[in-house]
This record gives sequence, structure tokens and C-alpha cells, in this order.
Amino acid sequence: MSGSETSRLEGVTLKVYLYVVKKKGLAGPRDVMRGVGLSSPSVAYRHLQKLENMGLLTKNESGNYVVTEKVPVRGYVWIGRTLVPNPLVYSIVFLAILITELVVLTIHFSVETEQFKIFFLLLTAITTVALILFLIEGLRMLRRIRVRNSN
Repeated sequence: MSGSETSRLEGVTLKVYLYVVKKKGLAGPRDVMRGVGLSSPSVAYRHLQKLENMGLLTKNESGNYVVTEKVPVRGYVWIGRTLVPNPLVYSIVFLAILITELVVLTIHFSVETEQFKIFFLLLTAITTVALILFLIEGLRMLRRIRVRNSN
């Protein structure tokens, strides 16, 4: 699949694709309509056909669609069958850094100078702000691609 085609994988089409991936394939138009919250099976069918034309789904003999290829989506990373926004991954990294900073600060707090304490508290505040910003953006991106859980 070319880069220009993956850029078309957004909005409702992306939600339909994610729904079929989470269902391990075998999703029909009515199932997709209910799972994604679309207005009719024909709308779901149109998006399923679009994904089939992109080479991401194939239709089996019983009329259900199966995932043929799990493609990278810009700004996201696949973890199993779940698409996770990059900012959420970054927020986990910043959380690990923050925990490390707090451990170092706790260990050294009683023996270090005031200048060290101020510097380290400033560093911890910057890390906390970065963590919060990445977390907020990651949750916003996750909300945009969320599909209903039909199980």
C-alpha cells in the first residue's frame, strides 16, 4: 500500500478498519454499522469496499470482511490489535523519567545543596508538564479513533 493510500485511512474509514482489526476479521456491514455507530449498513458497506479497494480487507465467501494487511497509521503505533497514539507512548516514557527523578531527588534531598534542590525541582516540574501535555494529546487522539465495543 502506497503512502498516499495510507493517508486516506482516516475518519470513519479508519474507525471501520480498526473495528475489523479488533474483531479479528469476519465483520459484515451490519456488524460494522452497529460497532462503529454508522447510520446504515450501506454506509458501512461503502467504507468496507473502500478498504477492500485499498487492499486492507478481503471479502470471504460468506460476505464477511477479513483483514489482509495491518498497515502503519501516521501518528500511531500498533500494540497487538490496538492502535495507540504516539503521544501516549511518549507520556509513558516521561512518566518513567519523572519516577526516576523523584527517586533521585528523594535519595539526595537531605545531603544536597539548596541549588541542587532548586535545579532538580525545576527539572521535575518540566518533566511533569511534558508528561501532562503528551497525555492530554494522546487521549484526544484516542478519543477520535474510538469505536464501540460490541462484545
